[in-house]
Amino acid sequence: MFSGGQLGMAQQLEGDWLELATTGGSTIRVLKAAHPRARRLRLTVTPKGARVSYPRGTHPAQVSAFLRSHADWLEQKLDELNLLVKPLPPLRVGQPVEIPLRGERIWLDWDEGPYPRIASGEGVLTLILPRPHTRALPVARGLLASHLESLIRRDVSRWLAQYVPQLGLAPTALKVRPLKSLWGSLDTRDRINLDLALALAPPAALRYVLAHELCHLKVRNHSPRFWAQVETLFPNWQEQRDWLRQNGAVLKAELDRLVADVAD
Repeated sequence: MFSGGQLGMAQQLEGDWLELATTGGSTIRVLKAAHPRARRLRLTVTPKGARVSYPRGTHPAQVSAFLRSHADWLEQKLDELNLLVKPLPPLRVGQPVEIPLRGERIWLDWDEGPYPRIASGEGVLTLILPRPHTRALPVARGLLASHLESLIRRDVSRWLAQYVPQLGLAPTALKVRPLKSLWGSLDTRDRINLDLALALAPPAALRYVLAHELCHLKVRNHSPRFWAQVETLFPNWQEQRDWLRQNGAVLKAELDRLVADVAD
């Protein structure tokens, strides 16, 4: 698909990921992991995605250089597994497009009406905008961002009613917004942040991220005690974590196409 050696500079992200951009516009996300017994850098690719492991204390610049030196091999393997995030066509007013929503593929359509709103139907989401269409695209993006946030808040409010009594703890606030690399976070004031892109994922994936952040109310690290708490709150969490690792880059690219430039 692309010629060798076209990977751009690796950009270190929050969390456990590195993101690499190709000159063709594709994005590669590589899971990074320090390994206590590793003696050298190692790059692997599976159907779950790409992973680079390295000895503890390795400088991030060394990891980036290592990935660039294996650009040909990495790009070829990811392309073979259809894991490259290919450029998405831009959102255009009046042109229907297929998008993911809550883990399903639906159509995003357009119509005219007296005021801006979104109408939901079976397998279709319709953006209704008045004429003239001078600011149609930014208005449409704002509508989409608000709609996606409302879907997340609706689910979260229902699950919190179950989880808070189990934990005996509750977050002080919830913020939903586009996040560059993370799916969620818990700040020092016990406020939960969730990525708006989770509205595009299956509800179970969103539920896992919520449970994950809620468990940080009790355990602030990722120790075995933390994961035991996650297992209690959300059994079989590994399946949803793996799904996000495999499909996350695509979801974030889809969200960027839909709501790019919308203020938090």
